Amino acid sequence: MKAAQQFASDNNAGICPQAWSILAEANQGHASAYGDDWWTKQAIDRIRGLFEADCEVFFVFNGTAGNALALASLCRPYDAVVCHRLAHIETDECSAPAFFSGGTKLLPGDGADGKLTPAIVEEIVGRRNDVHFPRVRVLSLTQATEAGTIYQPDELLELTARARHHGLFVHLDGARLANAVSTLGCSPRELTVDCGVDVLCFGGTKNGMAVGDAVIFFDRRLADGFARRCKQAGQLASKMRFLAAPWIAMLDDGSWLTHARHANDCAARLEARLQTLPGATILFPRQANTLFVGMADHHLQALKERGWRFYIFPEAGGARFMCSWDTDIAMVDRFADDIEAILTGQDGR
Repeated sequence: MKAAQQFASDNNAGICPQAWSILAEANQGHASAYGDDWWTKQAIDRIRGLFEADCEVFFVFNGTAGNALALASLCRPYDAVVCHRLAHIETDECSAPAFFSGGTKLLPGDGADGKLTPAIVEEIVGRRNDVHFPRVRVLSLTQATEAGTIYQPDELLELTARARHHGLFVHLDGARLANAVSTLGCSPRELTVDCGVDVLCFGGTKNGMAVGDAVIFFDRRLADGFARRCKQAGQLASKMRFLAAPWIAMLDDGSWLTHARHANDCAARLEARLQTLPGATILFPRQANTLFVGMADHHLQALKERGWRFYIFPEAGGARFMCSWDTDIAMVDRFADDIEAILTGQDGR
């Protein structure tokens, strides 16, 4: 049964045509297992070309595994990671970084609009440096952030410079990096390698793939042993070509970027409809495909009673409306119409 489009998560969307089509191609005949196949090797080459870097690339099933294993590769059990309090590794990964690293602690900071600043990083790093406290080892950033905002390149450069000053590695959660690239109009390299990122978790699932994110080590030395980490964690796909092949199709025809741009545009359209409505408060600057809106509880309940699905984020203080690669503009307008009717007392219920 076909379900109606919703605004709860870009994970709810189906597989984009490019990914679907190439999976059928990859399904013809046999291919070597565990990544020793043509498809995986070609996908890795495409990613190296995209970032213009001789990087190490690994494919995992999802972003949680990518983040947790990447951080575990950078940390000892007695280390700590600086992150934002809204970061996915802090709020939505069930302590996976601590589990896979054997105990690494997260040290969250509370910057405006979902972003960290050099001053916040400095304060967290400078709290303690004694044997009774974990050693700060990594700065973890999110692009686009969990608040739907985007770090400008100069902001990233300032943060990574601060990290380098303290001898920290830099991890970037790029579950929605494509959305950030689309908004800024810069190259993927300009938001990663050129900004001093050591390890990137590049999202494919939220951008139209069925499953699969890429863990990219721009500093190849840090990838030592990572293949075994993936195997140990159950992240080494036996039929790896089905994780890798969609990257080939979407990078070759540019749909990784056009899908992200469409999602961003749909969120911008929704924002334009809501920002002047009484009773709706835009909580963060909308810069990607995510819109956080403050509304009264009874208004949100009325939306749910009309059949709309979305998430409430207590950490952010409101409802999150998320657009996807396949969001229908007509559905955006219908959603906005219902919100307007509820907020202006025209609900008729």
